[in-house]
Amino acid sequence: MAVSPEYSYFFIPIQSLSFLLCFTLFVGKSSGLTFTPIVPGVTVPAVYLFGDSLLDNGNNNFLQTQAKANYSPYGIDFPDGPTGRTTNGATGGDFIANLLGLPYPPPYLSLSEVKRRITTTGITYASGASGILPESGTAMGDVLSLDEQIKFFNSTVTNDLPRIYKIPAILSNTLSKSIIVISTGSNDYFNNYLDPQNYNSSLIFTPQQYADLLLNTFEQQLMTIYKLGGRKFLIYGLGALGCLPIVIAGANPTTLCVDDVNNLINLYNNGLPAMLQRLTSSLQGSTFVRADLFSLGLAQFQDPVKFGYANGRTPCCNFDMFGKCIPGQAPCNDRDERLFYDAIHPVQQVNKEFARECFFGNSTLCTPINIQQLALKQ
Repeated sequence: MAVSPEYSYFFIPIQSLSFLLCFTLFVGKSSGLTFTPIVPGVTVPAVYLFGDSLLDNGNNNFLQTQAKANYSPYGIDFPDGPTGRTTNGATGGDFIANLLGLPYPPPYLSLSEVKRRITTTGITYASGASGILPESGTAMGDVLSLDEQIKFFNSTVTNDLPRIYKIPAILSNTLSKSIIVISTGSNDYFNNYLDPQNYNSSLIFTPQQYADLLLNTFEQQLMTIYKLGGRKFLIYGLGALGCLPIVIAGANPTTLCVDDVNNLINLYNNGLPAMLQRLTSSLQGSTFVRADLFSLGLAQFQDPVKFGYANGRTPCCNFDMFGKCIPGQAPCNDRDERLFYDAIHPVQQVNKEFARECFFGNSTLCTPINIQQLALKQ
């Protein structure tokens, strides 16, 4: 079915976007790379990360894809230098693990078979450019779709962890206390629906039909993770993708952001709470926390100074046609004053403040409870 004429939206050519993702811009600032880890009473054995480039910390280094960030100036503030993280330092997933007193989860593809069998504190399966649908992002090359990531998690649960937790009840209890973090969906728009040169989804589905397809598919994927033992979930909504510097540069909008893109992805965002509530009601013992990246992200883009960022709309590095930092070029010196590191992804400071707010906060960012409360939940 062709797209209904009442919807007009901006098609983004694949040459303008690489691995993507939404920007996450949040309140407050503080310095330094790490937090004081353990929160009294919080005992989470592991964090498992799924999704896209907001959480990928090196899986794409092992794939034949254009969606890589394993070169300078990425990682300039990270102890190990460039690792595949699409920022100057750590990701939001890294900081969440740190707040829980856990080490940064290693990328699954970096682990040897021996290491996989002794890793107990969590793993990152996320892959830049990937999405909910298996075809999303494949024009960029080889990426791990969410289905493939779940297959790797299945291998972790059925092959690796039983070598450590030899009693099934102990393994089940360990998984039920672990936290699953998922950031996905943006590439299903950027590297699929909004890329008609490489995908025909916009010719087949109306915007609402496509959002429903994503939500229904994602619901089944979450149910699969639940069947494998996951009980505590943090799910990222889509950020204000129409406000990304790469999108604005390509569209030259008359408004502050490309409203057609924001309106399009909000069809998905608006349906996400009901879907998660449906799962909470039907899957015994499950808890789903939703991170509303859109609302606060839009507010910070509209008035970055209000939130403590002096230069909120100019990326920290010079970027290429894919929105990625140009290799070898020096980034800005005021990295803590920016919102974006490249033309798509946030700086480490934004990732840090997102993690802190979602972990401790009582705002509408992460609902219905924060991560600390999720960790304590029996």
